[in-house]
Amino acid sequence: MNPATPRRAPSAWPARLAGTAATGICLYAVFLVHAAGQALLALTLLLITALALWTYTSARTNALRYLFPGVAAAALFVIFPMLYTVGIGFTNYSSQNLLDFEATRAYLLDEAVPAPDSARAFTLHAEGERFRLRLESDGGAWVSAPLTLHSPAPGATHTEVALQPADGAPLGAALPLRAVVPRLEGLRGLALTTPDGARLTLISLREFAQMLPLYLAEADGALVDRLTKTRYRPNDDTGFYTSAEGTTLLPGYRVNVGWRHYATIFSEGKFREPFLGVFAWTVVFSGLTVVFTAGLGLLLSVLLNWEALQFKGAYRLVLFLPYAVPGFISILVFKGLFNQNLGEINFILDGLFGIRPGWFSDPLLAKVMLLIVNVWLGFPYMMVLCSGLIKSIPSDLYEASAVAGAGPLTNFRAITLPLIMKPLTPLLISAFAFNFNNFVLISLLTGGRPDQLDTALPAGTTDILVSYTWRIAFQDAGQQFGLASAISTVIFLIVAAVTVLQLRFTRLSADDAKR
Repeated sequence: MNPATPRRAPSAWPARLAGTAATGICLYAVFLVHAAGQALLALTLLLITALALWTYTSARTNALRYLFPGVAAAALFVIFPMLYTVGIGFTNYSSQNLLDFEATRAYLLDEAVPAPDSARAFTLHAEGERFRLRLESDGGAWVSAPLTLHSPAPGATHTEVALQPADGAPLGAALPLRAVVPRLEGLRGLALTTPDGARLTLISLREFAQMLPLYLAEADGALVDRLTKTRYRPNDDTGFYTSAEGTTLLPGYRVNVGWRHYATIFSEGKFREPFLGVFAWTVVFSGLTVVFTAGLGLLLSVLLNWEALQFKGAYRLVLFLPYAVPGFISILVFKGLFNQNLGEINFILDGLFGIRPGWFSDPLLAKVMLLIVNVWLGFPYMMVLCSGLIKSIPSDLYEASAVAGAGPLTNFRAITLPLIMKPLTPLLISAFAFNFNNFVLISLLTGGRPDQLDTALPAGTTDILVSYTWRIAFQDAGQQFGLASAISTVIFLIVAAVTVLQLRFTRLSADDAKR
């Protein structure tokens, strides 16, 4: 090759082809998600696809190409769930209001009842590997052709079967009931058509009947109960079909309730009082946990940095073990230790003082127990953290203090504490935010109990906000997802405020270090 010949640039067609294929796949995924009824998720995926297309095709976004995967992951797994949770907080979404209006209406219109005087007793007759049905009719009987009774596939429609007059056709002996029961799934998948045009389906172990819609739709959108003649109209304030007498049909449908859940949290008396109590205990629990774990960890780290102390390595190893053991195992062990009748702690207290405290039944003792266990789980981390900070303090300061005749307490108050508090403060704020949402401890140790009395929604005396929200969303309050999402939004705002405070302290600490 002539050295003067310019080198041919590599073809860009493979990259363009790969980009086109990836874009097509993403757009198809957006279409599928939107078809499934998830409009917000579809919009999020569409925005991410558009941003990816711009990022990897524009010459001005070279730096962004390396950051885009992280940005896309944050948008999909952080921002979208947050916005989705906030959106649910403005709806009545619950276990009774799972569907949208159209799906709820279709479900109610699909409900059916047997038509009067349409029930027909049947018998099942074996014919080799197949079976024939015989139904009693007015003044005669109908029979089916030989059938193979297999369980229908999920979502499959009924198999249409025509009945003919018996006309004395010979049939084998009718199978006993115990032989019919194993074939009920196959019988449920049949739709029998009589010679006069009626369509019969299985309604019991012994009968087929013609089914009629329970509710009749009217032009104004109301539904009329065929049996009671009661009219039900959709009520968009509650999300239920409601009659004039106030009765409702289930299931309901999702509607936008605006700020109703937030007004409930802060204004409704029976809800506001337990919420404020749970919030106050959450703050106290998080604050005391940070104070006790930091105090104990700092004390132990100072003692372990004492030069005259022997076997310091062994002490560090033993004191670090609570942090090395998985937290949920330690919590379950403590749950057994605090058992009122069989726990070792009460055995010791009974032997020394003759008392057996009810750790799980007394609200105050339950809170004390939570703090004891949480401090036990958290002090090793603070001990290691403070030990590292103390090691970073120049030894010259302690030597100068010794020359001046200062003692250990003076060294701690004048040197150790001031120098470690600034870098330690942001970490203490992080620990406060972590314990603000410490669901695992509450769930495994007390479950939020003992319960408060006279509350509109379930609330325990040891519940913190996150466990309180869990009980509202998934346990004894009817699975009120909308209300739980509103509380989760409030918790998010509180934790976000704590995070902003942490970042501010971190920035101030960095500025002081530069000076």
